[in-house]
Amino acid sequence: MASLTAPHERALTLLLAELASTAARQEQAFLGSPGSLAERTNETGTRYWVHRYSDAAGRRHEAYLGKVDDPSVMGRVADLRERIEVANSAIASVRILARAGFATVDRKAYATLASLHNHGLFRAGALLIGSHAYGALLNALGVRAAAYSTEDVDIARRAQLAVSGLPSFIDMLRETGLEFFPVPALHRRAPSTSFAERGGSRLRVDLLVPSPDEDYPTVSVPELGAHAKGLPYLAYLLGGSQEIPLLSPHGVVTVRVPVPERLAVHKLLVSQLRSAASAKPEKDLRQAATLIEALAERFPNAVAEAVAALPKTGASYVMRAIRPLERHLPASAQSAWEELKSLRSR
Repeated sequence: MASLTAPHERALTLLLAELASTAARQEQAFLGSPGSLAERTNETGTRYWVHRYSDAAGRRHEAYLGKVDDPSVMGRVADLRERIEVANSAIASVRILARAGFATVDRKAYATLASLHNHGLFRAGALLIGSHAYGALLNALGVRAAAYSTEDVDIARRAQLAVSGLPSFIDMLRETGLEFFPVPALHRRAPSTSFAERGGSRLRVDLLVPSPDEDYPTVSVPELGAHAKGLPYLAYLLGGSQEIPLLSPHGVVTVRVPVPERLAVHKLLVSQLRSAASAKPEKDLRQAATLIEALAERFPNAVAEAVAALPKTGASYVMRAIRPLERHLPASAQSAWEELKSLRSR
């Protein structure tokens, strides 16, 4: 079995670092295209500025900015012009990275996450988890791997977010221009914990929180005016996090994600919690194997430390995942397998 990852060229990882700095300085991300500025003249001869752009659904918009001869408007126009230039430069850099195999997200997922970023959710403690986090972490580790696909956006929080005065979660999603609606729960009277786009799109946003046990309760998230699905062992995954750039052909935005070693070990764990009839356990195992291989080469002992932090009941599930992991993690990845030996002492 061939290696699961290949390193990116150093010049490309440096370009990613530059984009990370750009994204970190960005207070407000565009939810659609950066667009362009134009002067207009109305029927009375008054000249004014407009911002022309497309939203996440591809609809064209023209936002009025103010009169050309208003000094305060000129200041806002200058600031917006600079934001547009920075965004277009970042998009050009993302294009280079995407062609080299860096993971990117599509327009709608990007706009969704950019809206949450603009409201400060990630800096307040919310995390992006799931496959989009996996792709962003591969980028941060400086490796490319087999392509993956997902249209799910998974947002988790460990405790009440340190932020107030927010619109409801669904209103934040709708600011993208996408028509999100609450997905009905299996039990008719239960509140929704998922939000999807109307019109046959497969885009879905799930709101998740830790479960106190191995049940899957529905939990109120008052600061977001929403409810979330409780997941077993999610507190473990959320116990370590970092901020990294998320790349899209439509922009770059900073998101908070779990540290890669916990994501890898957690994927081993949940592969044993899922139904055997689902295709997701194999996806979990492939992604866990890929992260473990990359981490063993670049950050020795990181996986072993993540294993040591597992709760005892969770360790038993990870131990059960070792045999099926052999289908995905090459035997030649000796350092990766060495990291997993610490399970035997649990």
